[in-house]
Amino acid sequence: MNKKKSFKIITASVLALSLISCASTKSGADTQKESAEEKQRQADIAEAIKQELLPVGNLNAIPSEYQKIIPDGGTIEPIAYKSKNYYGDGQERNKLANVYLPYGYDGTKKYPVLYLMHGIGGNENEWGMTGMGSIVKRIMDNLIKNGDIEPFIVVTPNGKSGFDTKNSNNNYLAFYKFGEELRNDLIPYMDSNYSTIPDREHRAMAGLSMGGMQTINIGICECLDLISWFGAFSAAPTSYDVSRVSSTIDAHPEYKINYFYNICGLQDNVAYGAHSAAAKMLPRMSENITEENFCWQELMGGHDFGIWYLGFFNFARIFGKAE
Repeated sequence: MNKKKSFKIITASVLALSLISCASTKSGADTQKESAEEKQRQADIAEAIKQELLPVGNLNAIPSEYQKIIPDGGTIEPIAYKSKNYYGDGQERNKLANVYLPYGYDGTKKYPVLYLMHGIGGNENEWGMTGMGSIVKRIMDNLIKNGDIEPFIVVTPNGKSGFDTKNSNNNYLAFYKFGEELRNDLIPYMDSNYSTIPDREHRAMAGLSMGGMQTINIGICECLDLISWFGAFSAAPTSYDVSRVSSTIDAHPEYKINYFYNICGLQDNVAYGAHSAAAKMLPRMSENITEENFCWQELMGGHDFGIWYLGFFNFARIFGKAE
């Protein structure tokens, strides 16, 4: 299956990330600075959650014919799989996820899989992949019915791999442990219980906001041996900078990136600067990222599902491109 597709890169200036070095002995000024940074971090988290919870906005960028409900389309089913409290005591725990199976799903066939991640304010249900009205399901059903893509499976897990029972303010840190859960628990579960193609050539990871950060930090920088298709939609401010991402990619030329798609709203005051600094200049920084396997898309919009559903629509066409 030839899935390569060229996209135009819209250029603009890159916002540099500042690196803060910490001395081993903290002065009063250092403590005050850390306190200010903590307050800012909590404010950023609160703002991201607030914007994620806004009603779904204008979806006119997605053709209306791809938003119709298809009565005999694919199905969505909830799953529970064994994992651990990776950010915590390591005890075994059940994790929940939702799985979209394309129309005509057949256990005698094999399907690619997309792991689709939520934002900091959500869980496995934030993408709305829970019933007939699901926009993800509608997009997938119509893309498949129209012959735009080959069928693939979509999984929306809970991206928090544990919790801090002592300080709930730190629970966002559980997002950074998801790579262990993905590698040790979720991918093995899907490959054992569904008719998947169990190799990196047929696995994708994408996500919104914090899920976009996970796609960059975890998908590319930790799990390049497992996944080769990536999509970041308004990646969160803690995404690694472009030099770290490019050095990781170039250190492993044996793990070719089939495609890395990015989208962000120009009015996104939560993610635009960080996402730009994480990805925009990759074709200039990495020997293994070119216009053949990379897209940076920026357009009018904020930190909301108007951008994210468009991102999903575009990325689904890239990952599932029919021969």
